[in-house]
Amino acid sequence: MSASSQYTHQDYRSIRGIDHIGLTVPDIEEATRFFKQAFGASICYDTLTPQQPAQEGAETEQKLGLPQGAKVRHMRLIQIGQGASIEMFQFENTEQRSPALAVDYGIQHIALYVDDMPAAIRHFESAGGILLSSPNPLPNEEKGEGHLFVYGRAPWGTLIELLSYPHGIDYPQTSESNRWTPPAVT
Repeated sequence: MSASSQYTHQDYRSIRGIDHIGLTVPDIEEATRFFKQAFGASICYDTLTPQQPAQEGAETEQKLGLPQGAKVRHMRLIQIGQGASIEMFQFENTEQRSPALAVDYGIQHIALYVDDMPAAIRHFESAGGILLSSPNPLPNEEKGEGHLFVYGRAPWGTLIELLSYPHGIDYPQTSESNRWTPPAVT
């Protein structure tokens, strides 16, 4: 018996959902401007401001899995709509790589549910985002009239998906759960 099959869904009842997603950006103020302009984001709070001493040293490196010498310069939590929050990190004194591609291990994109795809695209592009293609129909269980998705990159390269499935998902009989979908706008 595998470890996962010995537990029931009830054993995980204390797990309530995704609270936030962490995102490293080159400049939190610029990223905030982009998310506000593109998606109507709002600032929840800064957990570390640039005026405060940077989080650094062996303890911070161990807690966050950082390379030696890396410093957390600024941290901010933002909210977009009704989903999980985004916690942004700005580092200094460390080498950084390009954002993940879809083929890389780990978290490689965030997806935002939109009601009006053309309007969302206009806001995304006017804020500095770059689409990778035109919107495409969602496939398989997600297909339906007006069910669309499109990927783009934020100005610093993070992959962002815009998607809409206004008529819901055709869940297979084997589905164990429904995906999170924002409540309908009334």
